[in-house]
Amino acid sequence: MRPPAQAVRRHALRSAPGLAAGRLAPMLPGGLPVASGDSMPDWLEPAMAANGIGSFDWDIRRDVLEGDQRACTIVGLDGADKTDFDRTSASFLALLHPEDAPVVRRRVERAVAELGQCGAYYRTVGPNGTMRAVRFRGRVLADAFGRASRMVGFVWDATVELHKRDRADRMALLREERSRFIKEAARALSEAVTVRDVARVFTELPLPGLPPDGLVLASFEAGRVQILGATGYRPEELAFWDRSVLPPAHPAAEALRNRAPVFIASREEYHERLPEVWTPNSRTGRSSWAFLPLVASGRAIGVCLVSFDDDRELDADERTLLSTLGGLVAQSLARARLHDAEHELAAGLQRVMLPRTVPSVPGVTTAVRYLAAGSGLQIGGDWYDVVPLPGGHVGLVIGDVQGHDVHAAGIMGQLRIALRAYAAEGHPPAAVMARASRFLADLDTDHFATCTYAEVNVDYGVVYAVRAGHLDPVVRRADGSTTVVPVAGGLPLGIAPDEEYRVTRFSLDPGETVVLCTDGLVEARGMDLDEGVARLAAVLSHPLAARDEGGRDPLEDLADRIASQAADSSEREDDIALLLLRWDGPEGGLAAQQLRRRIGQADLARIAEVRAELRDALRRWGVAELIDTAELLSSELVTNAIRHTDRDAMFTARLYREADGDGEGGRARLRVEVEDESDLWPTRRTPGEQASSGRGLMLVEALADGWGVEPRGSGKRMWFELTAAPAA
Repeated sequence: MRPPAQAVRRHALRSAPGLAAGRLAPMLPGGLPVASGDSMPDWLEPAMAANGIGSFDWDIRRDVLEGDQRACTIVGLDGADKTDFDRTSASFLALLHPEDAPVVRRRVERAVAELGQCGAYYRTVGPNGTMRAVRFRGRVLADAFGRASRMVGFVWDATVELHKRDRADRMALLREERSRFIKEAARALSEAVTVRDVARVFTELPLPGLPPDGLVLASFEAGRVQILGATGYRPEELAFWDRSVLPPAHPAAEALRNRAPVFIASREEYHERLPEVWTPNSRTGRSSWAFLPLVASGRAIGVCLVSFDDDRELDADERTLLSTLGGLVAQSLARARLHDAEHELAAGLQRVMLPRTVPSVPGVTTAVRYLAAGSGLQIGGDWYDVVPLPGGHVGLVIGDVQGHDVHAAGIMGQLRIALRAYAAEGHPPAAVMARASRFLADLDTDHFATCTYAEVNVDYGVVYAVRAGHLDPVVRRADGSTTVVPVAGGLPLGIAPDEEYRVTRFSLDPGETVVLCTDGLVEARGMDLDEGVARLAAVLSHPLAARDEGGRDPLEDLADRIASQAADSSEREDDIALLLLRWDGPEGGLAAQQLRRRIGQADLARIAEVRAELRDALRRWGVAELIDTAELLSSELVTNAIRHTDRDAMFTARLYREADGDGEGGRARLRVEVEDESDLWPTRRTPGEQASSGRGLMLVEALADGWGVEPRGSGKRMWFELTAAPAA
């Protein structure tokens, strides 16, 4: 038996000078060692020849490489110009691909150091740039002193094997990418809230290994297709199918009917298989299609179209990927459609519950805003209202029913209507709030409500506010400063039906704005009430722009500014109702010279409020000298009306100015009227010294410049007049 170095003709090169044995890091393909160091079996050579395996022998100390003919052929040295190949390991490494040479060097170095085996794939680069793949296995042999002496082994062509391995690696990588894609698609679709979000996510998905030419997402209702989103298609192509009835033979209809994807690999297949619907698709330029039915809860709700611009026969993995994607889109679309339907219902319900328009009341300007919470059904118990009152005044309502659901919204609607009715009847603020609390308690629900009701005297800017567990009003002064007006508070509505509420009175100057809001504006996670009120005050203090050319009132801009800051806040979790009223005052900045108030039957506390309003009015009108007399006589007439009748009374005070001879303002004449619906005529009496009543008409007769009683169809009108001295 001859050693491998002598079995076949060798191609040898001279040694590389300067390389010492043991320091060289050879990078040759190696094979399994022979049975002994000096010979090999007779059957090994024919076996190697039959399998295209070559052998090599590397003298490590002399750095000389030798190989048989097959090894040279495999490596690429059989027909190449070998003038640059000097049989050294360095020259051999130069034949390898630059990426593979370091790998082979490291493995051979380790085998030499450990007197072990090594093996690797590597690519050789031919003179014309062609590459082939080679695999080697080698073993390092030691001399009698145990030092590395030679490496012998086998080498064979692994181009096909490496291509298979590369393909397997690519397929493994592709499968990994597709698995990652499914996870990312599932995450993105799970975060899609609305149908629009689902369509956007679907049309932006990058399909790994399947770059589509076009994507279409369509829903299916009542036999008609609605295009929800698309990419890669012209608008006219989509318009042909949008809102149309799918022909039974259309592949999308087939997919929906059979609840199974339909794949078409070429234009020829489409034409042969579905000639009746081929014409509209022939002009799109697509060459293969995948129609994926969207099935949720056993019901077909839509279809996904994935199209390619070349013929494509999808394999099993690709079809599985698309089918899985269709299932994810179907579940997400079904959830989004339900979400959109619920929110549309909620928005419609909220529109019905809240006033469609805010009535216009001369002397004041109002602005309202409603912001739904960022989660849930976006419907809750917050509400606002503006109620025109008898006498030209206006009532402001802001409230919040406990809860954030449809039940709370339903209670809110009932309470809003009831409170509006009580206010419109002319009841004083305390009575309005008390009746609303009894109404909510009578509904027998587990809900309560906070509320602030303010009655604004439009004539001279006085506000009568009642608070039931709600926030205090905030007033923006004309100079931009703000103040929180403390209003006497009571229990929330519905908790104590017999609760009596106290009224707090404060005044507005022309141009000042009262701001009412629910707690969602000033309270949130991470923001307490004081901080929220400070933020609101900062927004209110910003200068207001002048009325623009389009006639938009600056109050609307202020409401937008407040709402915008609230909408941009990531801390907001609750609904927000916002109501702003600016008292414009009469023309010229003077108080209107009329005061008109309704007084409830047997509501003696209301008399004190009317007296206070009359004092303010006479002071504003410039006839302060009439205050004491007018207050006394008005109190007598009003008390007489509500004590001796079973109906409400209407109090009216007007100031008239008589022009002098030069046309200038002369004497001022105050006329006070008290109307009731009783036909019982007042009778003047002469009470004794010990009598506690009966002197009302005597006082009127003694102090008034004129008085009288007039019938008015149903009931009567009592009046008196006082005359002020002419202005100096």
